[in-house]
Amino acid sequence: MADGALVLGGGAAILLQIADPVVAAGVDRHSDFAHRPQQRLVHTLMYVYAVVLGDAVDSARAAAFVERAHQPVVGANDEDRQLWVAATLYFAALRVQGAIFGSIDRETAAVALGRYAPLGTALHLPASRWPSSPAEFEAYWEHALARLTVTEEARRVARDLLFPRFAPAWIRAVMPMVRVITVGLLPDSVRTAYGFAWGAREARRFNRLVRCVSIVVQAVPGPVRRLPSRFLLRRLRRPLH
Repeated sequence: MADGALVLGGGAAILLQIADPVVAAGVDRHSDFAHRPQQRLVHTLMYVYAVVLGDAVDSARAAAFVERAHQPVVGANDEDRQLWVAATLYFAALRVQGAIFGSIDRETAAVALGRYAPLGTALHLPASRWPSSPAEFEAYWEHALARLTVTEEARRVARDLLFPRFAPAWIRAVMPMVRVITVGLLPDSVRTAYGFAWGAREARRFNRLVRCVSIVVQAVPGPVRRLPSRFLLRRLRRPLH
């Protein structure tokens, strides 16, 4: 879970999160995606690394940061939304792992499911709400997908995320690749709800890009791939010193 390749799933996780209208409304009203589209991704990754990889102090500090950010957001502390947001992070992580490193067996999926449970419980989601097995997660996931509604607020945030007008030049330069990967990682129903074009040509482009990324990622030494998690944990801990 410390692998930097998981960053590739961040965009898909965000688009899944805002496919819930309550989440979309909160993000649209309280996040500055137009000018800082990478901010939510950085904060999300920092929270994931702190809770999943950090110690108790890291987890508590990250949770407190999220709770402060959520104070003005209507519905942010609702258990169903907390469960949904944590579930999207788990789903995106498995999708990236499967795409880059090959299919995920049930045992690995079960271990990852347990590791991701604190993403919800750190924000006071009752432990009983988190699925206890991959099969239970899949049942929850299919039910949750069927209840999503992509609103105009969600589409507005998605445009700011995928077509950042004010982002640094290096971010804009890599966005064509990011868009292909982000849309390709989404479930079919969510892609359709957003109105993203997706057919045989787009699927081939996604598969070619994933193969190239997989070759590059697997050629990079593990310690280097873990640098993003180390950097973000240091950034989280910096105010403590």
